[in-house]
Amino acid sequence: MTSRLGLFRHQYSTGARRYCVLALCLLSQIGWASSYKQGDPVILYVNKVGPYHNPQETYHYYTLPVCRPKEVHHKALSLGEVLDGDRMAESQYKIHFRENTDRQTLCQMTLEEKDVDQLREAVEELYYFEFVLDDIPIWGFVGYMEESGFLPHSHKVGLWTHLDFNIEYNGDSVIFANVSVKDVKPVPLDEGARLSQGGMGGAGGGLMVTHTYSVRWFESPLPYARRAERLRDYSFFPKTLEIHWLSIINSLVLVVLLLGFVIIILMRVLKNDFARYNVEEDGGCDDLDQGDNGWKIIHTDVFRFPPYKSLLCAVLGVGAQFLTLATGIIIMALLGMFNVHRHGAINSAAIVLYALTSCVSGYCSCSFYTQIHGQRWVWNIILTSSLFSAPLFLTWSVVNSVHWWSGSTQALPASTVLLLLGAWVLVGFPLTVIGGIVGKNRAGGFQAPCRTRNIPRQIPQQPWYKHTAVHMAIGGFLPFSAISVELYYIFATVWGREHYTLYGILLCVFAILLSVGACISVALTYFLLSGEDYRWWWRSVLSTGSTGIFIFVYSVFYYRNRSSMSGAVQSVEFFGYSLLTALVFSLMLGTVSFWASLAFIRYIYRSLKMD
Repeated sequence: MTSRLGLFRHQYSTGARRYCVLALCLLSQIGWASSYKQGDPVILYVNKVGPYHNPQETYHYYTLPVCRPKEVHHKALSLGEVLDGDRMAESQYKIHFRENTDRQTLCQMTLEEKDVDQLREAVEELYYFEFVLDDIPIWGFVGYMEESGFLPHSHKVGLWTHLDFNIEYNGDSVIFANVSVKDVKPVPLDEGARLSQGGMGGAGGGLMVTHTYSVRWFESPLPYARRAERLRDYSFFPKTLEIHWLSIINSLVLVVLLLGFVIIILMRVLKNDFARYNVEEDGGCDDLDQGDNGWKIIHTDVFRFPPYKSLLCAVLGVGAQFLTLATGIIIMALLGMFNVHRHGAINSAAIVLYALTSCVSGYCSCSFYTQIHGQRWVWNIILTSSLFSAPLFLTWSVVNSVHWWSGSTQALPASTVLLLLGAWVLVGFPLTVIGGIVGKNRAGGFQAPCRTRNIPRQIPQQPWYKHTAVHMAIGGFLPFSAISVELYYIFATVWGREHYTLYGILLCVFAILLSVGACISVALTYFLLSGEDYRWWWRSVLSTGSTGIFIFVYSVFYYRNRSSMSGAVQSVEFFGYSLLTALVFSLMLGTVSFWASLAFIRYIYRSLKMD
């Protein structure tokens, strides 16, 4: 596979300098309908090619030996488009609005032996191409491959040299476009093929090929505002996303039953605890240790501040940031700000929101750090700002290096790297500092119903089912089971070519995930305190934060059993970013579970009748 990828190396070296306009295109995701008059030129952009089963392994279209102009003119792209691996360039196809063209010659070219080998390998790897016409992606296969028989075995490889463009219009707007090769014979690219038919022939040891195309216009009743529906109904790629109400309802019922069970059991148990502990109303806070057991006896230790305060607060701050970010993305999607014709809109929105919500992480982290008597608040801000950005930069460096080595368009140009770095240095990090300073100045005292003794109580030996690993297994599996159904569709969208549109369902699943995480954390914290173990601070974060481990394990399962992805380029990107995804889920759920546990502990100790 490595040698095949090397065929595309060094052939696209000038495009990176053309993206200096990215800063101006950062938010240019909302466009207006393009209107044409009959005969107006409609620009067709060539974009990228890549293996059908590896969505993130893409190369510029002109890395293949195909018809190309003497000077390549690239389209100015937005940040989201560049992150998606788009590298649009004007093609030689001459298309005019509502004017049919029949078998127009695109170019004639002579393929050398290395060109034929390169095309043959591309066809055998099931390479597809992507063109873009009026923001509408057009997909098709580079060639045709046929395997037949065992004895005798035949292996036929052919190149499509004629494309039929079928374009639908309504009034003065383009609604849909696709390409077909129906009733077209491919040009053979078999070993030693030198045929003189179908527009090709031998010429000085090379292979002469004539590329042609036809254009057909069809009137469509679909208005421009609904043209996204036409693209969603198109089936070049396999349809994996369907309305899955039955599975969602099943998960919802299971989650409701789980939450009801946890809440009812806890309320009954707490009611009995309060009735038992509050029998004697006289006596101070220091006298309650005599003759008692359970969570009441550790009231002078339960609010003892944990070790690694700065790291804990950084986790809570970054987790709060990603909770805000995820909520914002889902709300924007529900408001219709993303559609299938705006390439990379979600990527651009995520970059902008991540930078703007950095103030949330700084505020939450430094505010709580000050409340629990933290002294090194400058170090806390630095740790908060780098807790996710450092793993992100390390992962991206490895993934981008692999893409750059293979010549993939997923390798970011230098201008894009500088733009992203500038967004973090000039926006993200300063907002983290500002949020941290505001949080430090506005932080109040830590609200603890009971005072903490100077000498910690000895913790009794705990049974095996109350150990951290067991709680992590339970606390991670239950939230994961709540989203396991929807997780497949999200993976199929992120690592496939589907367009996710069920944002209402996604919001419900997100709320269910957070609710389950909070309830499970409260239950596990109660069981921990009942064993007279007051080390709940980090345990509450790790219990449901372990959901990220289950998500990464699921990603391995998805890669091996639910996808056809292969190769070093695709594998490095998939597992690298899957690790980051697992980290994000761990931070979010760890934050929710911690605050739920803290609120629960404050409630139960405040409800005790202690003087």
